Amino acid sequence: MADHPIGVHIGPGLTDDNELLDGGPLARAAEVDADAVQVFLADPQGWKAPRPRPDAAALLAGEVAVFVHAPYVLNVASTNNRIRIPSRKLLGQHAAASVAIGARGMVVHGGHVLAKDDPAVGVDNWRKTFTRQAEAGGFGLPVLIENTAGGDNAMARELAALDRLWEAVGEFGAGFVLDTCHAWAAGWDLGRVVEDVRAITGRIDLVHLNNSRDPAGSGRDRHAPLSEGEIPLELLLGIARAADAPVVLETPGDPASHAEEISLVRRAV
Repeated sequence: MADHPIGVHIGPGLTDDNELLDGGPLARAAEVDADAVQVFLADPQGWKAPRPRPDAAALLAGEVAVFVHAPYVLNVASTNNRIRIPSRKLLGQHAAASVAIGARGMVVHGGHVLAKDDPAVGVDNWRKTFTRQAEAGGFGLPVLIENTAGGDNAMARELAALDRLWEAVGEFGAGFVLDTCHAWAAGWDLGRVVEDVRAITGRIDLVHLNNSRDPAGSGRDRHAPLSEGEIPLELLLGIARAADAPVVLETPGDPASHAEEISLVRRAV
């Protein structure tokens, strides 16, 4: 298995009856010549716990690196008990399911608090999430917090906010996912983003290499193919080189275009 694999995000790869769809993630990886895949284990907009996968043994034994993306609805930073408490529970369930398929890490968005709330409360809720899970034996794999594109009270949109969050969760071994579209939308300087992030977190565990359909600082999360967005292609490839980490594409496109993008990134790095 490659140390710094390059791959693509795909859907769960399962039917509603929990059967493999079009051969599942490993077939898709072979189709686009990827040595990594990122998958959802359940509906990304839902609260259902993941079901055991029929391809778990193959994913465990395979040479393709697997990353899991937790559902978008999760928000462990929230001050709303009806969101935060189920989020903590579902995060633990997805972590266990990720371990069962041999995932290298589980990606989760940093989340946010309401406009009336103090962001420090959201940071403390993240710390409590890691503390409680540590008391229960840990997550079993790296939890990779991803920077987000918008939201004034987001936990991981501004670099200063990321700094506050890492002071609270860094000691638990939290990992970091750098999403280039999100960083661009948040107004980060992509020419020095790897240096800036590492100065805060000390690590970049995964890069979501995405172009953007919108100008810098827009706050809008609209991904574009690597060669077709507002971010100069060489800037994106430079980030992939400097990060020295696995790369997952979350770009729109069909298998043929994803195969071309994977080849492009592989040559560049």
